[in-house]
Amino acid sequence: MFGFKGKVCVITGGARGIGKCIADSFLAAGAAVCVIDLLENGYFVGDISDKATLEKFASKVIEDYGGVDYLINNAAPKSVGISEGSYEDFEYAQRVGVTAPFYLTKLFSPYFREGGSIVNISSSRDRMSQPQTESYTAAKGGISALTHALSVSLAGRVRVNSISPGWIDTTGAEYAGSDAAQHPAGRVGKPEDIANAVMYLCSDMAGFIIGENICIDGGMTKLMIYHGDHNWALNDN
Repeated sequence: MFGFKGKVCVITGGARGIGKCIADSFLAAGAAVCVIDLLENGYFVGDISDKATLEKFASKVIEDYGGVDYLINNAAPKSVGISEGSYEDFEYAQRVGVTAPFYLTKLFSPYFREGGSIVNISSSRDRMSQPQTESYTAAKGGISALTHALSVSLAGRVRVNSISPGWIDTTGAEYAGSDAAQHPAGRVGKPEDIANAVMYLCSDMAGFIIGENICIDGGMTKLMIYHGDHNWALNDN
C-alpha cells in the first residue's frame, strides 16, 4: 500500500517490539532505515540519553544519506514509580522519552527533505495511569505536548504528529476473555496496528494532519467498565 523507495527513515528503539515492526515495514516499502538502539542492530548501537551519542548518530545518518525524510521517536523510557524511583531514574526516563526526541529533531532539522514527517510514539498513559509508573507516564505526556509544539515551530517544513498506543502485545501471545473484551475492537493490539499508522502519517495521504495525537488502543480508553461488566469483578481484598 505504501511506497517509500528512496526515502530515509530514522527510528529510535528499532531493534525489537513496536520499533522493529516499524523498521521492517519501512524496509519492506523500499526505504533505507537507520536504527539506533541499545540492542544490537544493523546500523547503530547507542544510548539516546547521551548527547554525544545522539550527535554521533545524526552525523552518521547525514554522512551516509545526506538527508532524512522521516524520524520516528519510538524508544521507550524507563518506568519507575514515586515509591522506589530515584531522582536519577526519573531524569533518565525524561532524557530518553523527551530530550532525545527534541534533540534529534533539532539535529536533523536542516536536513529534512520536502515532505518530511516526524512521528513521536507516546502512549495511552499520557491520559491514564497505573500506580508506580510516574517516570514513564511523565515522559509520554511530555512527548505528546512536544509534538504539538514542534508541529507549530516546523510548520511548512516538516509535519509532526504522535501516536498513543494502548495495550500492544509484542510477544505473539493470544488474549481472550476479559482481556480481549475490555477492548471494543475485541482483541489486544499488535505491533502492526502501530506500524501501519506510522506509515500512513508519513505518507502524502496524511498531508493535512499536523500536530495530532492519535490514540490507537482498540477503544480501550473509551470503554467504561463497572463491576460485573465483561466478566470483570471488583476484588475487595
